[in-house]
Amino acid sequence: MKRLLPLLALVCLVVAGCGGTSGTTVTNGGAVNDGSPVSGAAPDFTLHDQKGAAVSLSSDRGSWVFVTFLYVHCPDVCPLIATHLNRALGSPTAKAAKLKVLAVSVDPKGDTPSAVAAYVVAHHLRPAFRYLIGSQAQLSPVWKGYHVAAVAGAKQTITHGAFEVLVDPQGKERYWFDSSATASDFVRELQALGAN
Repeated sequence: MKRLLPLLALVCLVVAGCGGTSGTTVTNGGAVNDGSPVSGAAPDFTLHDQKGAAVSLSSDRGSWVFVTFLYVHCPDVCPLIATHLNRALGSPTAKAAKLKVLAVSVDPKGDTPSAVAAYVVAHHLRPAFRYLIGSQAQLSPVWKGYHVAAVAGAKQTITHGAFEVLVDPQGKERYWFDSSATASDFVRELQALGAN
């Protein structure tokens, strides 16, 4: 199946009010929570986490990885995505799959090392959850590779595509989830893909 991410990301950007409208739910044409299959190599990237450590998608070969896009000042969707991904990391299935999360910032100005470090502590993010930051020049190619637009709004808000992409141990995109997916949805798809 051809890669669906460009269309799905566009749907997310149009519907997602990340920082815009409270309570926004993003759907992907009816397949809410069950994910949508995608195929193709996941675009590789290297960024730094809040501690300054270099992190690349290709360095996680052999593990299942979720790639998502967040920002710390988001008042609605991003904290929910982070919470559900973090919960999924605690499951036996995720541990067996060596599951990792790479959250890429969509706010190069607001997602400073100190702001992200505080966010990681406040949300009790597990060590397997890496929050990646950088300058506009460093982040833009990653956004482009995953068809994410990030548009600054009022009061430190960013409108952006709100979704999660599941990447298999060989670096292939396998499933796309919308922002309403829960930890149990993630775990169920991992099990269906034989990741446990």
